[in-house]
Amino acid sequence: MNAPSVPAPESEPENPLAREQAHLTASRSALRAMREDVASLDIRDVTANWVNAAVLQSQIDDRIKALADLAHTPLFFGRLDFLHAPGAEQAEGGEGEQFYIGRRHVHDADGDPMVIDWRAPVSQPFYRASKKDPQDVGLRRRFGYTGGDLTAYEDEHLTDPGEAEQVSKLLQQEIERPRVGPMRDIVATIQPEQDEIVRGGLAGSVCVQGGPGTGKTAVGLHRVAYLLYAHRERLARTGTLVIGPNRSFLHYIEQVLPALGELEVRQATVADLVAHVEVRGTDDPAAALVKGDARMAEVLRGALRSYITMPREGIVVVRGSRRWRVPVYDLEEIVEELLARDMRYGAAREALPQRIAHAVLVQMERSGEAPDDRVQDAVARNAAVKAAVKAIWPPVDPAKLVLRLLSDAEFLAAHAGGILDEAEQKAVLWERPGRGVKSAKWSAADAVLIDEASDLVSRTHSLGHVVLDEAQDLSPMQYRAVGRRCTTGSATVLGDLAQGTTPWATRSWDEALAHLGKADAVVEELTAGFRVPREVIAYASRLLPVIAPGLAEVGSVREAPGSLSVRRVASSGLTEAVVGACVASLSQEGSIGLIAADARVPELARALDAAGLGCLSPGEETTPDVRLTLVPASLAKGLEYDYVVLDEPAAVVSGEPDERTGLRRLYVALTRAVSGLTVLHSASLPPALASTEHNG
Repeated sequence: MNAPSVPAPESEPENPLAREQAHLTASRSALRAMREDVASLDIRDVTANWVNAAVLQSQIDDRIKALADLAHTPLFFGRLDFLHAPGAEQAEGGEGEQFYIGRRHVHDADGDPMVIDWRAPVSQPFYRASKKDPQDVGLRRRFGYTGGDLTAYEDEHLTDPGEAEQVSKLLQQEIERPRVGPMRDIVATIQPEQDEIVRGGLAGSVCVQGGPGTGKTAVGLHRVAYLLYAHRERLARTGTLVIGPNRSFLHYIEQVLPALGELEVRQATVADLVAHVEVRGTDDPAAALVKGDARMAEVLRGALRSYITMPREGIVVVRGSRRWRVPVYDLEEIVEELLARDMRYGAAREALPQRIAHAVLVQMERSGEAPDDRVQDAVARNAAVKAAVKAIWPPVDPAKLVLRLLSDAEFLAAHAGGILDEAEQKAVLWERPGRGVKSAKWSAADAVLIDEASDLVSRTHSLGHVVLDEAQDLSPMQYRAVGRRCTTGSATVLGDLAQGTTPWATRSWDEALAHLGKADAVVEELTAGFRVPREVIAYASRLLPVIAPGLAEVGSVREAPGSLSVRRVASSGLTEAVVGACVASLSQEGSIGLIAADARVPELARALDAAGLGCLSPGEETTPDVRLTLVPASLAKGLEYDYVVLDEPAAVVSGEPDERTGLRRLYVALTRAVSGLTVLHSASLPPALASTEHNG
């Protein structure tokens, strides 16, 4: 492998970097021409009406956005020189072909490709070819950029036995490049094990267990981009959704897909999905644990079915001078059949009047009449039929059903008996029941129960593909809520069991996937870390035997001597020392995250302000002028910073309901750093971390 090249003077016509720069310039011109061609389309003669015109114009506008040339983003990042034309038999000989690999397809005026989309099949060897398996690639070239300017290249001759396999310096530089602003894509640095997950088929669901720095979030987002490329027409009809743990996280990742040319992917939190009521209350851990248990689905199902009453008398339908009687035993048979079919409550309620009307039509036909569908519909709307349906199968509002369950001890006991014990029933009952749906102080767990009840009444719309990130923190009922959104589609589940920081955190992926309705999903594990320095991840991993026994430790590929500093200071000087560490970190290039227990955040905010250090809140985008973010430990998950200052680990641990959850929260905080971590404490560290002080 050649070392990154140094640009040669422009006077040298054979300078390879100059030739590559010329191709970049030509490719940018071609992309601009493609965009101008789309913008100049005249749709007046091809649209029949204003609706078609609006739809087509919207598609054109999206295409124009997708073809935007991002000035500071490389248009291509690699090149493949094949020994033979792709698809040709190698024995045939002949000349190979050369392809530039980038974020999107670019072609010239003749339609010939100048840049190949990274998702195209011909691009796959860029990520998977090796000296052992060159995949007919003679040369793989990687490019280095400063901003949008091409500044270096690096070659691998995969079929040259005299060239030893080495770690790419440009690849390492790209991984370690300082982070300012939102999350970046990893399209130029995808590793073989990540690429296998990214290019998995649409039909199957996949669960990715990945420790800190393994790129699981980026893998999930790139998988969405790949699926939209490979199955665009289908997913355009069925839709895609990315679910994250909170708004800060979604804001952090929101630029990844647009950078890859994908604009139509919806992003939401679980709370957004189940926003049937306004959440104004909170549950204690005991109540939240029971409400999040999958057994609540059975309780809700029984409670809903209790509204169905078997008929006590027959129905008389009057049509003109004729009277038609449906006896009670026929009505009972219809109701029992609908119950046996296990239909949604609302669908069965809609079917009931039609089934009663059909029984009437059978009698009409036996008497010599020839009724049609219009007659059946008229009978179904008959006042006597409607009254019977209302008495037998009344309409049920899902929120009112949950309100009654949580407010009425007798109603709860009638349907939770044998499912929840008395202590569990007492835990979920409201001490001060709400008078109505609007005035009730619903909790986040209550909203999920309402969503479950809503699905029991009428089926939830299913999407083509759902990505669920930080999945380890979901309760079984939350998994069911997500699963309803992809019953006819597939899912990509991303998480780390060691980072579960809720009382109901996932104990195993098999259990979680069963609640999601994707028990047949393939579980993949990423254990190679590319973000967190080896010294930092090794220090944090000391907690694994306590917080996640049996889970594989992440092996970081990055060595960064001096990247970890752990110092004890007097309690009276802790805040001052933390501010000083932030000042020292700001002398480095990149983003800085000050992570602290939630209760410590106000004091630290005042201290930073007094020191004249402006800071951001999680989710706010860093800029060259403001690079410091003050992060409550509860919001640190999924975020990353070049340098992290961690304040008082003991406070992070004690801020959680139990020690294991607190240690998991600490594990998350310890693994947010890309280049350096400074830990400052006055209280004793957890035993697993206290054996050695590190100073860098």
